[in-house]
Amino acid sequence: MTDSQPDRDALTQVRVRRAPRLPVFLVLGAIVGAIGTLIVTATVGQVDARVGFGATFGYFCLYGVPAGIVVGAVVGLALDRRSQRRSRIVTAEHERVESPTPE
Repeated sequence: MTDSQPDRDALTQVRVRRAPRLPVFLVLGAIVGAIGTLIVTATVGQVDARVGFGATFGYFCLYGVPAGIVVGAVVGLALDRRSQRRSRIVTAEHERVESPTPE
């Protein structure tokens, strides 16, 4: 066998796809949830003066941020499912590279 022809055992079928990074969707969902909570808290009427806007916003973030994380996770998982359907099978060749020995 010559160096230009690969060994038949060195060829493998692999599946290639572009998978989304789910932590990015979770963080973006949390940010969108916090921004949505800020908008809702600011526009839904008057805030109790004894509590204050910051405390009211923080309290409602306990609901808005997890809701945003759930929405981000659902979008990320839907895109992951879509990427599985668009995957391709390609042939990969295993190469062994040996470092030269010092003389």
